[in-house]
Amino acid sequence: MTTPHPATNTGAQHATRGIFFIAGLAVSAWAPLIPLVKATLHVDDGALGLLLFCIAAGSMLAMPFSGSLISRFGCRAVILCCALVLCLDLPVMLFIDSPVVMGGVLLFFGAANGLLDVSMNSQAVVVERESSQARMAGFHSFYSLGCIAGAGSVSLLLWTGVAPRHAILLIALLILAIALASSGHLLARRPQQTDAKGSLLRTLAHPHVLFIAIVCFFIFLIEGAMLDWSAVFLHSERQMPAQQAGLGFTLYSIAVALGRVYGDRLINTYGNVRVLLFGGVCAAAGLLVMVSLHSAMLSLAGFVLVGAGLANIVPVLFSGAGNQPSVPSHFVLPAVTLFGYAGLLSGPALIGAMAQHFSLSAVFSAGIVLLLLVSLLARNIIH
Repeated sequence: MTTPHPATNTGAQHATRGIFFIAGLAVSAWAPLIPLVKATLHVDDGALGLLLFCIAAGSMLAMPFSGSLISRFGCRAVILCCALVLCLDLPVMLFIDSPVVMGGVLLFFGAANGLLDVSMNSQAVVVERESSQARMAGFHSFYSLGCIAGAGSVSLLLWTGVAPRHAILLIALLILAIALASSGHLLARRPQQTDAKGSLLRTLAHPHVLFIAIVCFFIFLIEGAMLDWSAVFLHSERQMPAQQAGLGFTLYSIAVALGRVYGDRLINTYGNVRVLLFGGVCAAAGLLVMVSLHSAMLSLAGFVLVGAGLANIVPVLFSGAGNQPSVPSHFVLPAVTLFGYAGLLSGPALIGAMAQHFSLSAVFSAGIVLLLLVSLLARNIIH
């Protein structure tokens, strides 16, 4: 009797969902603790910004090596090592009182997060391919749900009086439990030895891979704008009270999560190209509502449209990138993810610089053009 490959059974799908969930859980559980860490370290906003940049720096430094690590050790080993680092790193953060040491810990946190991001998407590409159905949007929906669960549960625990160290320890134990439960269905096989000859620069030398990576840069840039500038936009240009201005990003996040929950059904029914095309149009329409109608309530509706439109663009791009016929997925995904992170990180600063000379409405209007270009080029992006 032949044992089925783990990627062909439902266990592999559940395991992949679990890993996406803990990736979102770890990142978002850290967010409510930032003010407490800031007070413990006695640093100002500028120093805190540099510390937070260590997370991004760690991710971007580690990603170029992820393809070689996956090629040599397989997805399972990389995913489990990253999960272990996150389990150890999160509680340790609350015992540190030195900014320099904290910078090092956050660097490791970012590196583990970046490697986990690539390895879990590599696992997802194989599971999706061997299931012969769209799965990527559903996997990414569990990342969104993990983000909601992480930030929400830690905030709730702190609100009920649980000590921060105990709250984050519970999250670390949950991450460990899910990782161990998923481990039996993660991909342990090694790719062919020829795969190990890949490199980041050689991967980006493929025109279509570079094309998808550039598209990811701009889509992540727009996502970064939603995260960092949505509340500022609602407060400064729509006169919404500062205490309520965070509602825009909340509605956007809910729309993204719901869009990804139903994303696989949409992709299986209408195909990647149509989902990419209509997603770009929907998100562009949302930005158009935000910038052209001077109403706070209508702007909130615009945020919902943007979230619904963007929800499945990244899963479609990752799926398309991971299924390139001439390049192994574990080398394509680090390149695409690296470009995406670059857009996510540089976008808010770039938008701030442009907003000084124009306005946030004008800058968001440029996003409309980018999204419509993605829609027009949908057939070229996914072929």
